[in-house]
Amino acid sequence: MNVKIDNSWKQLLQPEFEKPYFSDLAEFVKREYRTHSCYPRGQEIFAAFDHCAPEAAKVVIIGQDPYHGPGQANGLCFSVRDGIPHPPSLVNIFKEIQQDLDKPYPESGDLGRWARQGVLLLNATLTVRAHQAGSHQKQGWETFTDAAIQRLAAERENLVFFLWGGYAKRKAPLIDSKKHHILTSGHPSPLSANRGLWFGNGHFGKANDILREQGREPIDW
Repeated sequence: MNVKIDNSWKQLLQPEFEKPYFSDLAEFVKREYRTHSCYPRGQEIFAAFDHCAPEAAKVVIIGQDPYHGPGQANGLCFSVRDGIPHPPSLVNIFKEIQQDLDKPYPESGDLGRWARQGVLLLNATLTVRAHQAGSHQKQGWETFTDAAIQRLAAERENLVFFLWGGYAKRKAPLIDSKKHHILTSGHPSPLSANRGLWFGNGHFGKANDILREQGREPIDW
């Protein structure tokens, strides 16, 4: 199957595109986009891969599925378009960066600026029906994105993985902890953050310390 995705990822993931589950998934997604409002826009479904090639990746952040409100999702986990109010989880991410790195709260919620520096912002499910959270789960996306995580982890060394919340933590077995750095905490959602499971995790500073130790450029969060 010919999938429009970054060439480096295309080579890495080509076996997945040939499997029956991916054909079924592609048909499901086409049907959903044809018959319902879905997010993100079709050309942004693989934006996480297009913005961050496997050889450029330094940090991997794993989300669950795209925002399901109008104009929010842009194909990068936790990210929204310029001019869109910041969802609660993104607000808490920015507040943690303020606290951790003493940086000002940003105007833009578009995290493309992170992706361009080597942060893979990957949702486990890459599409969603408008106003229906989780509506495209268990259709094959998780199989595909698990394969992406697993192959990236096998190909590379010394990546920093942020696993926030129970869902993301379940991805840990896909990653060799002897080769990579896995940072875990509660999810940045208000439910978790208000229970003291998010703020103070220091992940952004820790990731940059790891990158500096490797002689690599830290991320400008």
